[in-house]
Amino acid sequence: MSSFAASSAGHPVSPESAAALQALSPLDGRYQRQVGALRDHLSEFGLIRSRVRVEIEWLRQLSRAGFAELPPLTAAQDAALMGLGQQFSLADAQWIKDTEKTTNHDVKAVEYWLKAQLDAIGGLAQAKEFVHFACTSEDINNTSHALMLGEARSQVLLPAMDGVLRRLAAMAQTHAAQPMLSRTHGQTASPTTVGKEIANVLVRLMDARQQFASVALLAKMNGAVGNYNAHLSAWPDFDWEAFSRQVVEQGLGLAFNPYTIQIEPHDYMARLFDALARFNTILIDFSRDVWGYISLGYFKQKLKDGEVGSSTMPHKVNPIDFENAEGNLGLANALLGHLSAKLPISRWQRDLTDSTVLRNMGVALGYSLLALASLDKGLAKLELNAAALDADLDSAWEVLAEPIQTVMRRHGLPEPYEQLKAYTRGKPMTRELMQGFVNDPQLALPEADKARLLAMTPAAYVGQAQALAQRAASEALALLDGQSAGR
Repeated sequence: MSSFAASSAGHPVSPESAAALQALSPLDGRYQRQVGALRDHLSEFGLIRSRVRVEIEWLRQLSRAGFAELPPLTAAQDAALMGLGQQFSLADAQWIKDTEKTTNHDVKAVEYWLKAQLDAIGGLAQAKEFVHFACTSEDINNTSHALMLGEARSQVLLPAMDGVLRRLAAMAQTHAAQPMLSRTHGQTASPTTVGKEIANVLVRLMDARQQFASVALLAKMNGAVGNYNAHLSAWPDFDWEAFSRQVVEQGLGLAFNPYTIQIEPHDYMARLFDALARFNTILIDFSRDVWGYISLGYFKQKLKDGEVGSSTMPHKVNPIDFENAEGNLGLANALLGHLSAKLPISRWQRDLTDSTVLRNMGVALGYSLLALASLDKGLAKLELNAAALDADLDSAWEVLAEPIQTVMRRHGLPEPYEQLKAYTRGKPMTRELMQGFVNDPQLALPEADKARLLAMTPAAYVGQAQALAQRAASEALALLDGQSAGR
């Protein structure tokens, strides 16, 4: 009997639940909890806050440039200015959004907000017109987008990637010695170990992770078309390029791009999104393989009270975490592919087609993060079914035809492949059949080699798989430990 209430009465809907139930994107509805860590960085709030941070840093650096018209900030003024960015709130963002309704310009609304805050600090009336001085909106936007991506990468995506990588490394170590029948073209092939197959994926992912982590985040602060036109009209003898480099590199922690049109051309974004898509593609491959191994019975899934696998078949425990991961990785890669292909293209010195596309960075990265969460959850539920693996191997004695003919070749015996084919054709490939071939007095092999082949089983024929799995896992964990310490 079901214990669930018969009526929906007594189930009030909170504003948060209503918003989730009515959300167009499942990232803001069904899956909002799993991707919530990205909101501070890649949401509209995150963009506005980053713009505020950039405007503040530009003003701080200008105050130190030695211009007589802009006296240096006092320590208290500088601390107060920095505090505006550090304590920036949803209410502040709403003030800016409300102002944008009048200005119809998002960056100008940020400028007006910051000028209003300077009035409250005191003693900065002379500094107000140096807010956004000589800047074009893209000086603020491109640096903001780089900051947003940098924070999302370092604080959210890389930790989520590393969590999955650590789990895979642990699995590779734990199952390094567990033999497993390989399947090439879907057919039985030389055995491996479970740990080695996981290690293969781990090594690929570690390389892709490094590519993603190492993409430099570029930014520019060089005016309307990249030539410091307005800057030089005010102070023609000042080294504006060196100053802009200082703001970008020292003030904001980004890499400086000295050659741009009005926009930073987004080539680094394409590299970043392509690197993430490569990581995701490897995970799609892995998700499908694990799905298949669950289907073969190599893995069982831990049960959770109350969960239902099928609305009509009570026995089912479906591999939904890996299916969800595969689907969300596909969505992420479709969006990442469009971002990568579109963003480096701009008509003449700029058009606005990049602006609306950039607002979807959070969606692309959100689906990637959601997939990582599904994978981590699915991997945590896996339990190795050694009995199924061993039974599969024990029914595949044909895989020993490879080592038998290889040893025969070593000793120069004629046509080993053809001899095995003639001996086994039309017969069940059993232990007795394979060992009968080796035991045949006509087979002119040294007795020591015969004894070694007779002692061999499919489960023992795994080559260096165990050692390779352990080595790959140890190397990956050492790299991950070093990267965690460096973050």
